[in-house]
Amino acid sequence: MKGSASILYAYRMLFPRTGKKSNARRSLTGAFLCIAISLVPLVMILTVSNGMIKGMTSRMIGLSSSHLSVILHPDIEESQSPQNLVKLSEKMNEIDGVTKVFPEIQSIGLAAGKKIRTGAAIRAVENDIFSKNTAFSSLFEIVESVSGIKKASDIRLEEGKNAVIGKKIAESLELHAGDEFRLITTRILPSNKIVPKITKFRISAIVSSGYQELDALWVFIPLNTGFSILPLRSSQTMIGIETEDAFSIELDKISSKIENLAPAFTRVYRWDEINASQYENFSSTQIMLLFIMLLIVLVASVNISSALVMLVMERKKEIAILKSLGASPSGITFSFLITGMSTGFMGILAGIPAGLLCAVNFDLILGWIENILTFVKKAAFLVTGHDISEVSRLHILDPAFYLQNIPLSIPLGQITIIACGTLVLSLLASAIPAIKAGQEKPIESLKKI
Repeated sequence: MKGSASILYAYRMLFPRTGKKSNARRSLTGAFLCIAISLVPLVMILTVSNGMIKGMTSRMIGLSSSHLSVILHPDIEESQSPQNLVKLSEKMNEIDGVTKVFPEIQSIGLAAGKKIRTGAAIRAVENDIFSKNTAFSSLFEIVESVSGIKKASDIRLEEGKNAVIGKKIAESLELHAGDEFRLITTRILPSNKIVPKITKFRISAIVSSGYQELDALWVFIPLNTGFSILPLRSSQTMIGIETEDAFSIELDKISSKIENLAPAFTRVYRWDEINASQYENFSSTQIMLLFIMLLIVLVASVNISSALVMLVMERKKEIAILKSLGASPSGITFSFLITGMSTGFMGILAGIPAGLLCAVNFDLILGWIENILTFVKKAAFLVTGHDISEVSRLHILDPAFYLQNIPLSIPLGQITIIACGTLVLSLLASAIPAIKAGQEKPIESLKKI
């Protein structure tokens, strides 16, 4: 039996000329739908999680750790004044592979509004950091601002007591752009006694990166002001280094060059060393979700096997006649393998585009689901006699831990692997029924006619 004849027979099993009812064909249709439906959440989760991880990672790198972080010892000369720190950063900017440098002091303190206080992660940065740093200008969004500031790149930390704060800390302190608040830090007296230092700041802008867990407590102040009010010994003086590519294999070489130039007791860390636990958590969560979805696809592929078993039973007469006319067992087996793989392939053609369509409209779908769940919750409160005004909107993805707007990132390579894996599963599920079809004995089948 030639290959072309096997393909033609497989085609006739999938699309027969007669309108005769067939339970086996219904089962094949069901198997096709099961594979298509199982691929939709798999592709959607892969695309959404990939975009989520890329969005979070880009914010961690661009807004927090930079590509490389140079941590200076608090007792060295370069950590004692803004001029020395900027001078050292300019030297590092001349290193081959370094594109930008961002001197900074990071400390903690207490931010006090009119009635409320909360902890604050204080970042003393250069005045033009929001326009100089591409990540700051592109990833930060203006929530509130004083007149003249329309976008993040327009923000300039003027010398004096002005600050830019994160959206979450502004909500916690009930503050708005133009309001004043107090930063409570510490200072050491000549007698080595530690006393609080209170400094008033005016809010020039309230910003959000869309990733609340990262920027919830950030307070940005001018670098010179940071040197005057922050306790340098208990703060972290650092220089953020930006290169052409944070994922480049050249990052270690650039790190070595910086270590050779840097003063004694200086440490250089890559971004993936600083954010190792969080980055690993992202990857392990994605792998776990994909593993669960792959199990669903595996179960859906088993339906092909059961459908082919029914098809073999229905086609025993045809198989017997074909063998009587000289068809080989391998040719019959090949026909049923093609039928099973074609069912899986059609499931792929329907499931993957549907999954991508759902991923593109994920925010819209998520909003619908949240609206429905909120409505159900209000109805439950109404039935039980509770005040529905107490019902807040339900969030499936808490904005405190996930991106508020998920960027679209379609991993074509991984989707191709999924498609190929589904075809292989379809082939494996088809193998046993196909082999049994090829081993059918025509004499025994014809006796039953």
